[in-house]
Amino acid sequence: MKLRYPQVFLFLCSFCALPPTFAADADADADAVTVTLDTPVGGWRTGAVEGEGENYRQTVNYPASSVNTPVGQANTARISGQIKATPKSAEPGRLIVNGISMPLKIDAAGRFDRPYSFPNGSNSVEVRSPDGQQRHRTQFLHASGGATPAKLRVLLSWDSDNTDLDLHLVTPDGAHIWYGDRVAPNGAALDVDVTTGYGPEIFSMPAPIKGQYLIYVNYFGGGYRSDEDGQADAVQPLTTAQVTVITEEGTPNEKMETFVVPMRAVGELTLVRSFSYP
Repeated sequence: MKLRYPQVFLFLCSFCALPPTFAADADADADAVTVTLDTPVGGWRTGAVEGEGENYRQTVNYPASSVNTPVGQANTARISGQIKATPKSAEPGRLIVNGISMPLKIDAAGRFDRPYSFPNGSNSVEVRSPDGQQRHRTQFLHASGGATPAKLRVLLSWDSDNTDLDLHLVTPDGAHIWYGDRVAPNGAALDVDVTTGYGPEIFSMPAPIKGQYLIYVNYFGGGYRSDEDGQADAVQPLTTAQVTVITEEGTPNEKMETFVVPMRAVGELTLVRSFSYP
């Protein structure tokens, strides 16, 4: 568990239009595909059974150490599959969700599994192999089954393994949402505290307050590299943060904006963006 006190925070905002349209699986030649998606699958679907924790909710119940999907997570709120024949030392794969591209952490067997709460309406998920030569894409129409959709979301990802960046947001009423206080009385919440590299960390707010928001990113911890004896040596690699701000996600009024910010040293705190809603 990380111990630290809140300080100045970094903020990233992005507004963008969501392009996907409803369709079946986009890969035509299944036999040639080396990337497989177990979930999500193409088609039309409704929300999960009550109690499965499928969509955005006030209670944050994900583990705070990795992007691995927690036990009991509904299949309709996860991205899982395998990139076959992936070398053990391979770079991460690539995950593209509704036009937002981010690194995809894979294990030694090429498997990946992460929680992801999809907005209502049309969604697109694409997974690419580390070399970019193989891909698998699916599109589906999602109905949340009564859960309140997030009208404001901020996603943080970064491009290095074994590093720890943190997303911080300050809302117009002065609430500060970060890994140490992930749920605010105003309904805003942060889903996970990823300490192992790549992210994503996702801030969501179903009923945004009017006013100014601040987005910060903090470079909390440098990379760690194990030697032949299993000892961990700290390194401090340059890592690049990507912050995407989405408003009115999954509606005709959706807007998205993405910011790319180099993070050069452990301890660095960067104000990425301040913006007003609406």
